[in-house]
Amino acid sequence: MKVLWAHGLEGRPDGTKPTYLANELGWDVVSPEMNSQGWAIAEHVSIVIQAIEENPDLEVIMGSSYGGLAVANAAARMTNSSLRLVLLAPAFGLAENFRNTVGVEGIIEWEETDSYAYFHHGFGHEVNFSWDFMTSADEMSWPKIKHPTTIIHGVNDDIVPIDYSRQIAANNDMIELIEVEDGHRLSESLHYIPLAVERVLSH
Repeated sequence: MKVLWAHGLEGRPDGTKPTYLANELGWDVVSPEMNSQGWAIAEHVSIVIQAIEENPDLEVIMGSSYGGLAVANAAARMTNSSLRLVLLAPAFGLAENFRNTVGVEGIIEWEETDSYAYFHHGFGHEVNFSWDFMTSADEMSWPKIKHPTTIIHGVNDDIVPIDYSRQIAANNDMIELIEVEDGHRLSESLHYIPLAVERVLSH
């Protein structure tokens, strides 16, 4: 099984989930550095598209949180490709989430200064997001999914509300949503991944 893994905003190519896929499941995992071109979702989408084009033998395209949103947007641009997606707690509603978190005054300051200091828990220090992070998010928070897709999302997710995945999945027969008793990191639900892959490959 050869899969593409797109890590989240605070993830890394050798993080817990891609390591699980490689070591526990024995899959061939292509796991690019998602932040290599910048922080905006459009830049992460470019990374995903490039990885898909460079690996035509991929069987499943997978992503977590921010990476899941990047995968969904990449697939939306590749409607002529036969893709199968598995998304873990994908960051739908990204723009809404950041506007709520930063607040009205913070958003105004961010746009005026072209700078927002975001504490990156993976790095352990602040990184700077330019305003194109938000302009990109405004365009790409709700991609149209037209490929067979399985979503795994925790009902206790306090980062990306499960209602966002429910909204995306509603009235779309291309999408199956697996709801699990877990939080955003889905650390107790990795064993659902083979099931999600099996379901999407049989679609």
